[in-house]
Amino acid sequence: MDIQGAVALIAGGGGGFGAASARRLHAAGAKVLISDLDEAKGTAIADELGDGAVFVRTDVTDEESIQAAIDAALELGPLRIGVVAHGGPGGPRTLDRDNQPAPQASFDRVIAIFLQATYNLDRLLAAAIARSEPAESGERGVIVNTASIAAYDGTIGQTAYAAAKGGIVSMTLPLARDLAPLGIRAVTIAPGTFLTPAYRDADPEQLDAYWGAAVPFPKRMGRAEEYAQLVQQVAENVYLNGETIRLDGGLRFTPKGAK
Repeated sequence: MDIQGAVALIAGGGGGFGAASARRLHAAGAKVLISDLDEAKGTAIADELGDGAVFVRTDVTDEESIQAAIDAALELGPLRIGVVAHGGPGGPRTLDRDNQPAPQASFDRVIAIFLQATYNLDRLLAAAIARSEPAESGERGVIVNTASIAAYDGTIGQTAYAAAKGGIVSMTLPLARDLAPLGIRAVTIAPGTFLTPAYRDADPEQLDAYWGAAVPFPKRMGRAEEYAQLVQQVAENVYLNGETIRLDGGLRFTPKGAK
C-alpha cells in the first residue's frame, strides 16, 4: 500500500501504541484521524502533528461514537488504514485471597472493551474502507488489531484479559477471509511488555531492569515506536494478511509474569 495520501483511523490514538502509530503514519504521508476517549491526550497529539491530523473523541464501546469518528475520517479522504490500539482494564484474579469469586461484571467489562469493541471497530471500518477505490493491486486497505502475548501465555490474574486478547487472535484469519473479496487485509500485532503510559509514573529504568530481564533479546521492554514501525510495515506489505505477529523480543510469560 502507498501510505502517501491515505487516511488512517487510529482507535486509542491519544497515547501509547496509538499515538506512536499516528506519528509514524503521519510522517509517512497519511492523514490521521485520532480517535480516543481522552480528549486532552487526543487533542494534544492532533495539535502536535498539525495539518492532516484530526481528533474525534470516541467511546469504543458505543457504535454511534465509532461511526462518528469513521465519518470524520472519510471527510479527510479515502480511508485505507484502521489501527485498533485502545487500552482498558485487565480484570482481577478468578478467586481473591479469601477464595471469593471475581465479579462476573469485571470479566464482561474486559471482554466488552477489548474484544467486542475490536470487532465493532473492525466491521464498521471494513464497511468504510470498502468504499475506497482499489489500488492497482486490488487492495482497498488494511485493519491492524492489537492483541497481546497474554493470548498465548497469560499470567496469574489475566483470565479475562487473556480471553479477550485470545479472541482477537482467533478472529484474525476468518476476518481476513471475510474481507478478502473486497481487497481488505486483516493483521493482528501481539505485543509483549512495552514501555507505554499504562505504567504511568513508574521509573522507566526500573521497569526496563525488571521486565527486560526476562526478554531474550534485546533485554529491555519494547517501545511504542517499534509497534508503530510494524504497523507501517504491515500497511505497506500487501502480502501480510490473516496473521498474528508476536512483537516481544522472544519473551514467554511465566505464571507470575515476565520473570
